[in-house]
Amino acid sequence: MRSSGKILLFIICFWTFHANGQKVGLVLSGGGAKGLSHIGTLKALEENHIPIDYITGTSMGGIVGALYAAGYAPEQIEKIALTTEFQDWVNGRYKSDYSFYFQKSSTNASLVTAKIQVDTALRMSVRNNLVNDIPLNFALIELLSQASAIAKDNFDNLFVPYRCMVSDVFSQTSITVKNGSLAEAVRATMTVPLIYRPIKLDNKYVFDGGLYNNFPADIMQKEFRPDYIIGVNVSAKNFKEYPKTGDERLMNRLMMFMFLSKSDSTLIGKNGTYIQPNLQDYSASNFYPVAELIKKGYDATMADMPALLKAVHSRVDPKELALKRNTFNNRKPQLKFNEVTVTGVNSQQKRYIQRLFKRDKPTFDLSDIRQGYYKLVADETFETIYPKISYNPSSDSYTFEIVAQPKRSFKLDLGGVISSRPISTVFLGLQYNYLNRKAYTFGTDFYSGRFYESAQLNARIDYPSRLPFFLAAELTYNHFNYYSTSKIFIENPHPTYIEQSDRKIEIKGGIPLNRNTRITLSTSFINNEDNYSPTNTFNTGDILDETIFNGLRSTLAFEQNTFNRKQYASRGRNFLFAFNFFTGKENYTPGNISRNVPVANGDIAVTRKFRQWVSMKISDENYFLHEGNYTLGYQAEAVISNQPLFSNYYATLLASPAFYPLQDSRSLFLEKFRASSYVAGGLKNVYSLRRNIDFRVEGFVFLPYQEITQTGFQDVKNSPTFNKLLYAGTAGLVYHTPVGPISISYNLYDDPIKRNGILLHLGYLIYNKRSIE
Repeated sequence: MRSSGKILLFIICFWTFHANGQKVGLVLSGGGAKGLSHIGTLKALEENHIPIDYITGTSMGGIVGALYAAGYAPEQIEKIALTTEFQDWVNGRYKSDYSFYFQKSSTNASLVTAKIQVDTALRMSVRNNLVNDIPLNFALIELLSQASAIAKDNFDNLFVPYRCMVSDVFSQTSITVKNGSLAEAVRATMTVPLIYRPIKLDNKYVFDGGLYNNFPADIMQKEFRPDYIIGVNVSAKNFKEYPKTGDERLMNRLMMFMFLSKSDSTLIGKNGTYIQPNLQDYSASNFYPVAELIKKGYDATMADMPALLKAVHSRVDPKELALKRNTFNNRKPQLKFNEVTVTGVNSQQKRYIQRLFKRDKPTFDLSDIRQGYYKLVADETFETIYPKISYNPSSDSYTFEIVAQPKRSFKLDLGGVISSRPISTVFLGLQYNYLNRKAYTFGTDFYSGRFYESAQLNARIDYPSRLPFFLAAELTYNHFNYYSTSKIFIENPHPTYIEQSDRKIEIKGGIPLNRNTRITLSTSFINNEDNYSPTNTFNTGDILDETIFNGLRSTLAFEQNTFNRKQYASRGRNFLFAFNFFTGKENYTPGNISRNVPVANGDIAVTRKFRQWVSMKISDENYFLHEGNYTLGYQAEAVISNQPLFSNYYATLLASPAFYPLQDSRSLFLEKFRASSYVAGGLKNVYSLRRNIDFRVEGFVFLPYQEITQTGFQDVKNSPTFNKLLYAGTAGLVYHTPVGPISISYNLYDDPIKRNGILLHLGYLIYNKRSIE
């Protein structure tokens, strides 16, 4: 009996030891956005106290697994995935807070941009990556570098031992990454070809691990030999029904299907559980339904939980797990940097880059590094900017390394607008960047359309001094033909017989005040030529009146811009304060309508008058209130000027400042929304109906200090002060496509002729700035 009791006790102790020592490996597959459901699996496992002793992952499974291995709790990973910043990372966007407005080019109507590189053999190539990896690269080093530092770049020393898969397409082999920079390993495992550009690991260009091993259960067995494997597969390469010809679903997912190897569920072996969430209704490229995907992973794991609890005898005490995680995270060295190094450039370019980072203190914090990094990427001079972080235990600080690849490249912009009104335009822009001790930018753009034509040449030099500044020159020609927009399909009973041309040669310089604010000082020669009918009538053979203003303009401007979009913004602020001084000569030549009598010997009297005035303009558009899907913004504008009356009514109107409240206001000649001094403003209501679809309702008022009034045939005078209040409003839908907005709106003006209008357009209603704006 004693012997039998000892044997029984031994069996119990052995079983207990074996149960407590049971090791569990978690395998997470790739699958694009569907891989977000892995977060739900982590939540379910921790809630039920099932241990996770090892992790292997590919692509999105590699990302989620790396975050867990780096010490992030499932709830923290979920919180990260639900942020707008996460959407920015995966879609290649970064907030205007870090886009460094000081270095931004003027806003244009570009819809599509391509970088064209020309090598020494004059061969051309176009960069074809679909997603900009600039924000993602920085986010990964920010999230993962500290864990990599305390692990000494050995993935066995992470909070949970970890492996991820990458693919070498040149040797067509799958590579298991087990050491090195954790951030770089994760960046490599998610490099879907044609979506993200590849990076180098151990001198090999590598791509998404899903190309050759999308479900690394074999690597789990080989590397860790766990007692039990939990495998989660979120990629399905087989349709339940073979898609029909032209099936939209097939075409949308074609690239993802091409770049994922088939997942073999049998690789987990007998001691394992295979989990496959039902994600048939979700796309591998749509990262927006984060919460739904996480719930799908959670529900699928909970459905298998009874079998898991029966098969996995080990349990993790939540308090012990939290203590272990806190102990690991508390060891992470603070992100303090003592050095910024640059590789891939010559010595002069290296000095240029290093000056973009603060040097007024011995160390940098993360905000310093982030600001310098985004200053650099805003430069547009570099084809490749890849950030790295390395930790130095002796100094307990990090080194921030920039791998830069400057290119003598051209940037080609194509765009414009297609409109239901005859204001459609085509836009073409070309820009060339060159970096040495200073950054040089040369550009040109062209607009062509029935209503608007423009050409611009510009050049800019950026100096990376302690206080950065730029010098620039700009040559601009604009031509507006309001008569051409007055008729289409049917004759307009009230056409506008006005053509305006302006030319400007400008030299300017500027300095930044912060990331989003700059001060510029400019002087320019301007030539304005306005042709118009004084009676707004025209017969064949008539000669329009002509007013030409030749002069100089000097401007001091304070600008701030944090808008999230070029047009139809819903976040951010655009503020302008400008002080202008104008001086020049007005030349007025009357046409035959004004003369009303034949002129002997063809002599026409030209009136010449010297004009000089100052003006001050303040404008502020700010989206300040955000409640759920509703955003409230305002637009306020004021101009104070002592601009004199010109020779006649239309000459005065055409030279006066104008308020443009609605998206199509610049394409309409609104007589009553012009004055030398005025105040104006209104509210902008934006309702987000669905992702990228907004319903906008906007209303404005315009109050001139003195309304410009016509008396008699051509005479002009100012009315009594604050005598008339005008209104304008719009309501419409805007769909923000990847290349530009599509909008349909009803626009209303307090104008007896141009009172109502429906506008449908695709693209940006954006024009080059006029010489007197």
